[in-house]
Amino acid sequence: MKFIFEVRVKPGYSVEQYADAWMEASRIIQQTPGARGTYLHRKIGEPDTVLAIAHWDSKAARDAKDDRRDARVREILERHARTCDITLIGEFEDPEWEVLPPRGDA
Repeated sequence: MKFIFEVRVKPGYSVEQYADAWMEASRIIQQTPGARGTYLHRKIGEPDTVLAIAHWDSKAARDAKDDRRDARVREILERHARTCDITLIGEFEDPEWEVLPPRGDA
């Protein structure tokens, strides 16, 4: 299951600052049962916008996490609430179909 967010960084805060804090919080959150990793993608032509993707075993696992349990995660999320406009794009099941290029012989 994937949770996808668009993050627009407000003036006075940089995408690099957001990414550093995202990685720090993610290292803590990834210790939660069901967490499977996170990704950030910078939007082409909009350097202050990133796509944030969090992977979880299930919606129930993601909903069960408690960000309030860790003071550092709480601090980061509170800062991001002030310094970024964050929009949930959606919650997506793992893909039913995948088309990948063939692997070359290395």
